[in-house]
Amino acid sequence: MRHNKAINHLGRKSGHRKALMANMASSLILHKRIETTVAKAKALQSYVEPLITKSKEDTTHSRRVVFSYLKSAEATAELFRTVAPKIAERPGGYTRVLKTGFSQGDGADLALIELVDFNEAALASAPKAEKKTTRRSRSKKAEETVEAPAAE
Repeated sequence: MRHNKAINHLGRKSGHRKALMANMASSLILHKRIETTVAKAKALQSYVEPLITKSKEDTTHSRRVVFSYLKSAEATAELFRTVAPKIAERPGGYTRVLKTGFSQGDGADLALIELVDFNEAALASAPKAEKKTTRRSRSKKAEETVEAPAAE
């Protein structure tokens, strides 16, 4: 039974699993998207998102902590130079997992995991969101601007 087991062990010993996650996280940061199995993608998502959050604060300590997880100087530099400034205002949810089908060899569920702010096709097709007001937080200024064009 697997009661109260927080992480997916992926059928590997801890050292092999840590190396796998470090390599996949480095590849994801360098290439912005990778294809893998659904189980590995979900495990990678919980591994890499705290590192991306840590990269928002560009200090020597945070660089050393991230490097201890990634074990790659190129991936660490890419994370702090290009990824962190682009996701600076995003409060979380830096990755997206999309199921793509089944592998030909063993029929495993395949998924594409990507960094959300680096998918140009999705960014181009997404419409710009207008600022909406709710019934509770409707201010007098918002009501006046709505009524003023109607009166003319």
